[in-house]
Parts: sequence; structure tokens; C-alpha cells
Amino acid sequence: MRYSQLTDRIAGDGAAAWDIHYRALARQANGDDITILSVGDPDFDTPGAIVESAVTSLRGGATHYSDVQGKLALRQAIADDYRRQGLAVGPDNLIVTAGAQCGLYAAAQCLLDPGDEVLVPEPCYVTYEAVLRATGAEMVQVPMDGEAGFRLDPAALEAAITPRTRALLLNSPHNPSGQLIDADTWAAIAELCRRHDLWLISDEVYAELIFEGEHLCPATLPGMAERSVVISSLSKSHAMTGWRLGWVLGPEALIQHLSHLALCMLYGCPDFIQDAACDALKTPPHELAEMRETYRARRDVVCEALAGCPAVTAVRPPAGMFMMVDIRATGLSSQAFADRLLDEEGISVLSGEAFGPSAAGFVRLGLTVDAERLAAASQRLASFAERALCERDPHALPPTPASEADCL
Repeated sequence: MRYSQLTDRIAGDGAAAWDIHYRALARQANGDDITILSVGDPDFDTPGAIVESAVTSLRGGATHYSDVQGKLALRQAIADDYRRQGLAVGPDNLIVTAGAQCGLYAAAQCLLDPGDEVLVPEPCYVTYEAVLRATGAEMVQVPMDGEAGFRLDPAALEAAITPRTRALLLNSPHNPSGQLIDADTWAAIAELCRRHDLWLISDEVYAELIFEGEHLCPATLPGMAERSVVISSLSKSHAMTGWRLGWVLGPEALIQHLSHLALCMLYGCPDFIQDAACDALKTPPHELAEMRETYRARRDVVCEALAGCPAVTAVRPPAGMFMMVDIRATGLSSQAFADRLLDEEGISVLSGEAFGPSAAGFVRLGLTVDAERLAAASQRLASFAERALCERDPHALPPTPASEADCL
């Protein structure tokens, strides 16, 4: 039997990137002691007050069809948060979706046509390419330099613009690097969008997990509200990945189009989940600040554990729940390093190449286990990297008894 051409566009390297994660899960299910650092699923439980809100809503009968666009009270609560950031929006500028991933897919369907180009700095999140190609549009990758901490260069974006360019898709805080786009860079990007009449799709799911610096929503900049599409969710900030609650913020006309799409695809998110999300936004649980500080402490644990290793270098992130680790000194490819790290040390990380060619020679490590286990895993990663370095160059390490033994 024949399948549609869409099935080819949504498969490929992005889907294959998770193979090592599934292999780690299979080993863990078989009883092996595996430290899984390959996925961005918080190891925290959803705060109890949010859970109780959902239970109360369920028991109150919130088991029927919901508003396709999202409950008015929830959209108002989300809009109030953006208004505090200086953005003049209301509930009609929002639609609630089944997570940010769904919101991104829906927005792409309503913004892009076959043949359009979307500029995406790389490395980038692995699902972006399939989301964009599902529309028939082309993802144009704009490299970011690992030596510069994967910071975005507006000049590189401008150089990639062609008559077919329809949109920019940006992510700050950034997955996989945890890097932030600063205010000056946002201003330059906004000027590009205005001058070339481009949409700006801003993925902001890590905006509440910033350690140093500040988040800036580009829709607040002059002339950007009418051309900005903001994607976000409660998945990371509130440890609610399994609840599938996200949203799209944008011009009212776009939200109307998205509502039509939701009518034939989603038919609304469950009412009891929306009720819990509304309470979470109106009365932020105290656990949110604790989770953010825990991620900061875990980042510091990894940096400290890897600081003295000549075979790897941690790229210290100012935000998020991931770190990039430079493993080029080992001489291994990112995928080979990740495969051997799982086989030899029982630690799963993702190959940097899964996020784009600029991340070749890096791996992404998630800050998703407790500090003690993360420190131990980081030390084992460093030890493995030193062994690999010795395989390439037996004289690369100082001649201590331990390193001599490792190189034999």
C-alpha cells in the first residue's frame, strides 16, 4: 500500500536522534543501572497544588468538551502574564494547545506554504525540521559557533535571507545550549524582520529557567507584535511535561486560523487540565523557584566535575536544563562518544550532531537527575573521555600512575 509524501517529510535524522535514548530505556527496563541524561523530562513531580486542582476539577464534572480555543479564564491568565512583560494582548491573542510542540506544528501549518524558507539557527531542537517540512517549507540552517558558546549572530541571519524567506524560528533560552539571546541581538533581529517583512516564531518554553541574565519576549519590541508568534508551555517550568498544556500567542487573525485548525485536529484540551493550569498561573507554587535553583546547582556540579578534565570542556549555560559538552579532544565523533558512553559507563546523552552540523564534536547532557548522581555520572564521563583521548594519543595526559594505567 502507498503512503503520503508527508511520511517522508516528518521522518529522518530528527526522529533517529532519539534511538540512543530508547536504547538506554530498554537497558534500564532490563535492570541495568543506567543514568539517563538524554531527554528533557524534569525529574520533579508536578507541584501538589496543581495536581489537587486537577483532581478537584475532575470531581466537579470537568469531563466534557472544552472551548476549542481554550478556556477564557486560562487565556486571560496567560495574557495577564504577558501584559506584565509589557505586551498589550488579551485572551483573543491566545490559543491553548496540547503542549508547545503541538502549538509550533499548528502555527507552522497556518503561516507557511510549500517553497517558503524558514531560517533556523543551528544547533536547534531536533523536531524543528520535521515540523517545518510537514508544511512543504524548507528549513535553512544558520550555523552558530561552538567556540563562541553558540551565541546567535544577527549578521549571519541577514546573510541567509532570500526572496523566499518567510520566517525566522528562534529559541531563547536555547535548546540544546542553554544560551540566551540578549536585548541588543533581539533589537537587531526585530529590525531584520521589519525590513524584510518576516514572521518571527519565538519558542520560549525555557523562559522561566534562567540563572543569569533576563528573558526578553521579542513581541514587546516596536513593530513586532503584529509579526511575532510566541510558543510556550508549562511543561518545563512547572514539571508538567505529561500534562500537554501549551499555547500560541499572536495576532488575532492567526489565532482565528489556529482555532479552525484545532477544530479539525485537536478539538480542545481537557477542561480539568486547563483548570489546573489556570490555578498554576494565578497562584505560582513555591516549588517553581526551588526547581530553578536546583537546575542552577546541578549545572554548577557538572562544571565542577568536568573542570579538570583535559579531554572535555563544559559550555556553561546561563539558562535551561541542558548543557553542551565539547568532546572534540577525544577524537571521537559525537555519536561514537555517546554510543560508547552508554555501552561502557551506562550513561545516555544525545549526540550534538542530532541538533545540527555546528554541534559536531559536542554532546548534550540533561540536568535531569539529582546532584549526587549527576556528579558521579559527570566524573565517569570525564574518565571515559580521558580513556578515549589516550587511545588517540597515549602521551596526551600527564604521566600519573592512574593515567598511565588508563592508557594501557
